[in-house]
Amino acid sequence: MASTIPLHFKFKLWSNPHPNTHLDVIAVRRRINRRSPIASFYSTQQHHLLHRIFNPKSKSIHTVLTRVSSDGGGIVDAASQQSASEDRDTLNSNSSSLGDGYVSLFVRMLGLDNDPLDREHAIVALWKYSLGGKQYIDAIMQFRGCLNLTVNLLKSDSSSTCEAAAGLLREISSVNLYRESVAESGAIEEITGLLSRSCLISEVKEQSICTLWNLSVDEKLRMKIANTDLLPLVIKSLEDEDIKVKEAAGGVLANLALSKSLHSIMVEAGVIPKLAKLFIIDVEESKVIKKEARNALLELAKDEYNRILIIEEGLVIVPMIGAAAYKALTPSLYSWPSLPDGSEIKRNSEAPSKYGASELLLGLNFDEKNAEIDEIKMNAVVGRTQQQFLARIGAIEVEDERKFQSESTSRRFTLLPWMDGVARLVLILGLEDELAISRAAESIADASINEHMQISFKEAGAVKHLVRLLHHNNDSVRLAATCALERLSVSNSVCQVIEAEGVICPLLNALKHSGTSEILMEKTLDILARILDPGKEMKSKFYDGPVNGSKKGLNAMGSPDATVQLDGNMDEIAVSRSTTGKDVADPAVIARLVEILKTPSLNLQRKASSILEFLTITEPCMDIILSVDIESGLEAVFGQKILDDTESDMDDQQPELHALKVEEAGLAISAASRLLTKLLDFEQFRQTINPARFTKLLRKTLRSHIPLHNKDWVAACLVKLSSLSGPNQDLDGPVNLEVTLYETVPRLVEQIKTSFSPVAQEAAVIELNRIISEGVVDSTRAVAAEGGIFPLVKVIEEGRGRAVEAALAILYNISMDSENHSAILAAGAVPALRRIVLSQGPQWMQALHLLRTLPT
Repeated sequence: MASTIPLHFKFKLWSNPHPNTHLDVIAVRRRINRRSPIASFYSTQQHHLLHRIFNPKSKSIHTVLTRVSSDGGGIVDAASQQSASEDRDTLNSNSSSLGDGYVSLFVRMLGLDNDPLDREHAIVALWKYSLGGKQYIDAIMQFRGCLNLTVNLLKSDSSSTCEAAAGLLREISSVNLYRESVAESGAIEEITGLLSRSCLISEVKEQSICTLWNLSVDEKLRMKIANTDLLPLVIKSLEDEDIKVKEAAGGVLANLALSKSLHSIMVEAGVIPKLAKLFIIDVEESKVIKKEARNALLELAKDEYNRILIIEEGLVIVPMIGAAAYKALTPSLYSWPSLPDGSEIKRNSEAPSKYGASELLLGLNFDEKNAEIDEIKMNAVVGRTQQQFLARIGAIEVEDERKFQSESTSRRFTLLPWMDGVARLVLILGLEDELAISRAAESIADASINEHMQISFKEAGAVKHLVRLLHHNNDSVRLAATCALERLSVSNSVCQVIEAEGVICPLLNALKHSGTSEILMEKTLDILARILDPGKEMKSKFYDGPVNGSKKGLNAMGSPDATVQLDGNMDEIAVSRSTTGKDVADPAVIARLVEILKTPSLNLQRKASSILEFLTITEPCMDIILSVDIESGLEAVFGQKILDDTESDMDDQQPELHALKVEEAGLAISAASRLLTKLLDFEQFRQTINPARFTKLLRKTLRSHIPLHNKDWVAACLVKLSSLSGPNQDLDGPVNLEVTLYETVPRLVEQIKTSFSPVAQEAAVIELNRIISEGVVDSTRAVAAEGGIFPLVKVIEEGRGRAVEAALAILYNISMDSENHSAILAAGAVPALRRIVLSQGPQWMQALHLLRTLPT
């Protein structure tokens, strides 16, 4: 390491009255047992020099102690420059004599052949010297090997030495020109070892992590920093007691987050909960922590999965729309108190007070005893009050606007705790800026990931704004509002409020419009399918009825009138439900739904079938349904091309993509089968259709590869159609046989495989044995094809009584085909059968017969 230092160099004597006189120093040999004269000379001059540098009375100490990088690279320290102009003059006048002359001496003192105390003094001196700025760092970097010697000092046991070495590396890495050289010298690896120590003072941690902060500016070095050993140490530093260490660690992570390729590594290391905690906690000592945590989280939030994780930590991503947009806010200053969702608090006394105080203090007649507002409503009130106050005084985004004047607001976001974030987004919905409104609605859709957030937006009054925006003349605003309502409608209680706000009419208008985009059509059908769900009554009983003897339902917390005396929306909901069917029973709407059945979109087909099923249950509109040729729409759903795919066609496609398409096709076919089953109840419909045509399509569907649970309604519809076909229909085979082979047998085998209930498993085995014993053709082959041999052997090993007897009978019938012998043996049937025979139990004769058929 020391060999990299030049053997001959020159330096200026600080006490030499003749500035042009130089002293040549010859090569210094390694110290053995005693100090050489030259080393003693170095030691003497060192003490003089260190006295001048660290003497408080010396003017040279009044240098700029905060690092200022002339090229703008690296971090910016929190301390500000305090030097006076005369101290700068002194520093500049002494720089040639102090810097040029003694930097070489201190660099030489870093050599491995010097005393550790001398090396410590030298690195401290160089660190203090480098605080002057780039020209002083340039003077140090003139000497080759200085970086390697500095990095070597990170291994020292002395805390002051490690601090000074890391501090010098921090200053050097703040210059773009030297950043790569610092990394090549092995600084990252040595800092990793240094941070791994169990006992390390905060000052060393701060300087080391700040060095990484500077290095992480370089995109090429981020991957090296984000290795498996160093990244957990940086994340752990977020919990350090020292505020400066937290700031540095947050800065490193914010820079690492700028590289999208590192997002998965950081998330797997658990960085999101730590950063979210730092952002939420109010730390008065430093704004840098929140700033860096916010920057890192916003970068990570560009990935959809990471965005969900951030929202789960209690944060909401809010668009920055500019302070000028909030000037259009005109809140009502005189109104009776109401909750953000629009529910007004009932007046307990209509008579005015004697001196008019009830008119001035609007809440004077409010009875606090009956006002048991739950926490989520209280948070909505507090959030609305805070955000409206900030908007009135013009304090929203003022500071951020000064920082990002050159950047477009359409690309900027910020993070807020969920209570403030929800209130801010609802506040933006009431503004006039179309771009701001659409961005806020998109953020609401992104944030509505769970029941808590969906109810929070409902309580904050987002629903009424979003429904109002469906009438907006801007396409992007309508699309954003529809997407937000679609995400909110996932909650059953919120869906009821959306329906009560009159969302049906604007959605039906969008549905009837031929120019509606596919994405808007999909979201519109999503909302309508949830509101017009045929199983809505059963779901409402489950959600709103008593649970385990309690008086409140599952959604009692989120209902508008759960805890407060309010002029609620429940009456409106009841009225809305009575008129919903009439609104949908429009010939234009039904015709549009049938057209959607003929489109290639499987998702749209499923939702259109569900809405049409709702109409067949609630409204007698069969004449309209028949007039729009619904038969052709159903044939289009049952005639999916994906059902004709062979195994070779599946191999040509991507397996994941093909499986997804098959699942979507199964859902669409199941919904259409349910619709057809309900339509067959009407005599008028049965007289107009061709049962043989639908029977052929459904039999083909039953033999397809769609998921088994999607075949339930297909089999039910097929059985119902077969009863209408008559005995003279030209069919390829009995319908009941195909229903048994392709639906009943696979369902029973699946129940045997997955059921955790011994009773349900026993019932499935007995039913399967009944089907086989009745001589159903190819039933044993169907059981073997569905993988039923292994679970049947398991029943023999673990089951009891009738289940074991039925399983032995099924396996005996399966063993009649020699092709199944290998599978029976592989399932471990022989040891189980021998135990039954040797035990002389009730089934030992059956087990013996089965053993004789197997090649044992």
